[in-house]
Amino acid sequence: MKTLRRTTERALRGLERFNREHPWSHNDLYIPWILWQARRVRRRGRAEALDIGCGTGHLLKRLAPIVEQVTGIEPDPATAALARRNLSGVEHAVIHEGPFGEEPGATYDLVTFIASLHHMPLRDSLQRARRMLRPGGRLLVVGVARESPADWPYTVISTLLNPVIGVFRQLRRVPVLPPHMAAPATEALQTFTEIAEVMRHELPGVRIRRGLFWRYTAAWTRT
Repeated sequence: MKTLRRTTERALRGLERFNREHPWSHNDLYIPWILWQARRVRRRGRAEALDIGCGTGHLLKRLAPIVEQVTGIEPDPATAALARRNLSGVEHAVIHEGPFGEEPGATYDLVTFIASLHHMPLRDSLQRARRMLRPGGRLLVVGVARESPADWPYTVISTLLNPVIGVFRQLRRVPVLPPHMAAPATEALQTFTEIAEVMRHELPGVRIRRGLFWRYTAAWTRT
């Protein structure tokens, strides 16, 4: 039994080292879904998008060709500065450095949280994001939750697929993480079940689902 445990621990350490050498952003897997939703919003007419906790502006740069205005909020000064540099050639892009919550209501047609909502008070942040949407606007979340036994099937599949996709996307070993993966981060404290309960109360009709690679998705349209 001890031999099996030691072998398992060595294998997991080796897998963790391999993943560090072939990193890829798990959020990238969900960007096509975000862009598809953005195009649906854009078909309704003029669209302005807000990315809360925008990091280095990775998503905003992909949204910029679709909507008329992209705005990012990033509380970390160094990361916000990098986002401005990354979007310096995009005239209709704005980066605000500071906390989320001071923006006017009914201003945006698309509001996104990409692996950022767990950094903030959940209920309060959802309420504020809800108020920021114009009628017909859409709130999208690609979130991170604390693992629970109910997540284990997704965890096992993700653990097995992670190095495969890592090699496919990053064939050569890299010494450091790419900039858009190196922004300050924190561990999620709430489980998917706890998050879903709050979301369903604050966003009636929200569609929330577990996903692969330690993520969940949520989509809600303001009526």
